[in-house]
Amino acid sequence: MISRFDAVIFDWAGTTVDYGCFAPVAAFQETFREFGMDPTMDETRAPMGMLKWDHIKTMLAGERLSGQWKAAHAGSAPTDADVDAMYAVYEPKLLSILDHYADPKPGVLDAVASLREQGLRIGSTTGFTDSMMAIVAPKAAEQGYAPDCWITPDSTDGFGRPYPYMVFANMRALRLPDMRRVAKVGDTISDVREGKAAGCFTIAVTEGSSQMGLSEAEFEALSPADRQSARDAARDAFLTAGADAVIDTMAELPVLLSQLG
Repeated sequence: MISRFDAVIFDWAGTTVDYGCFAPVAAFQETFREFGMDPTMDETRAPMGMLKWDHIKTMLAGERLSGQWKAAHAGSAPTDADVDAMYAVYEPKLLSILDHYADPKPGVLDAVASLREQGLRIGSTTGFTDSMMAIVAPKAAEQGYAPDCWITPDSTDGFGRPYPYMVFANMRALRLPDMRRVAKVGDTISDVREGKAAGCFTIAVTEGSSQMGLSEAEFEALSPADRQSARDAARDAFLTAGADAVIDTMAELPVLLSQLG
């Protein structure tokens, strides 16, 4: 059977590595606290998947955090220069811990092997920068996960998600002629928006996702009913954002793509 797809383009943290996408979250929260704010988990995760500078700016635009900033700065709203200052604190925090958050998620290695057996190419996009990926990619490769290419917003003039340009850069690198024959897989609303903007078949994964926001231990500790509720909540959010399909684990991906073929 000839596959409908030529390639799968994966996200990184929360999709293929770093179950629950905790490395960026920890660094964001520490950074905001250093600047006198106390972001909630929901506020921290809502922009997940964006370029990290954009992520900080989006968090600062939120009503509650914006109010905290203004209260500490004589009513002045945060500027791009303030975002620069926060990012200058954030980046080294993240770089210092990334090598501990590059373990492939359960099922990823087998799924990728199966996709390659079907003749599909493996690409990737990310909210990480080149310097961040210089840490994550080799660590993941040591454990068996190495896509054919990876593209960060550094390669697209800073235009990360939800813009589609990182997907298009993958297609150029992999010599792919038709975005309709590309599947985009991610774990955030930003991933879904990126895939849809690019015209790809867009798939979201629930377990271990930033959208769900649970560690593997936390998820496994839930009752079966609560696990299903967590999956359903993430699934509903992804479908509302426009995902073409939602899977719970990466083990489901090769089967889904073969069925769609």
